[in-house]
Amino acid sequence: MAGSGQGRRPVVALYERIADALRDGTYPPGSTLPSEPRLAGELGVSRPALREALLLLQEDGLVTVRRGVGRTVNAHPPRRGFERLRPLEDLLGASAPLRVREVLRTSEEPTDFTTQHLLAPAGAELPFWESVLVGEAGTAVLSQEWAAAWPVLDRAHPAFADALRASPRPAGGKAPTDREAPTGQATPPAHQEASSARPSARPGAVSMLAVLTSASRGVPLAAHSSVTATLLGRRRGGQLGRPADTPAVLVTQVVRVGDTPVLAAKHMLPTGAPALPVVQSG
Repeated sequence: MAGSGQGRRPVVALYERIADALRDGTYPPGSTLPSEPRLAGELGVSRPALREALLLLQEDGLVTVRRGVGRTVNAHPPRRGFERLRPLEDLLGASAPLRVREVLRTSEEPTDFTTQHLLAPAGAELPFWESVLVGEAGTAVLSQEWAAAWPVLDRAHPAFADALRASPRPAGGKAPTDREAPTGQATPPAHQEASSARPSARPGAVSMLAVLTSASRGVPLAAHSSVTATLLGRRRGGQLGRPADTPAVLVTQVVRVGDTPVLAAKHMLPTGAPALPVVQSG
């Protein structure tokens, strides 16, 4: 037992009882926990108390909830998470695979966000990818990713620039330019196009971060992220099939090669999205 339960909050003590049962094989990895009424009866607790403990177990990665299946015992609790630079589809899909569906593969002129995080000059052309990550229960995450301007990529990370140029593009996606941004008519902002774009289910589609990490063997990358509580809003809610007032977590991510930012992203995780594990030490 992890502890006697004395001095613990009741929900924590109940959490430990269930966690101990998972560890000793009473409920082995891959098995489905009994229904709430049955499990509450076995443990001699109320269903509301049980729900609170099960929620903590889910948040800590010991069990996974799947629609139509129930609560499944995970084989291994998450050990490393967002502190390690990995594509979001791999990180969130550790327990249940996620597919990348392309919404947009285009380019756009700098916005306030990309000017701040990618130091993009006015008039530059930035590769822009918008995707949704889809799991068994439906659309889970909206991801928007921008790369630095082509001249910056060619100088700071040519392998990433070449990989982006070679990436397959869905029908209607704008092909990247070879070098500097062209002069003339500006690319329409991606947010104006996305409302009418239909996600593509092209097999093997990946995120921009997946392209970057794959092209970075031998190239040291560093990243920092911030996490903010927000609401989906109408447009993003429509893309995810959720109400506009759905609570969500917005993760902003910037990846650098040395002192040069090469990728900036916004990841929108609404209520019910897969857990984003983060390991901390002090």
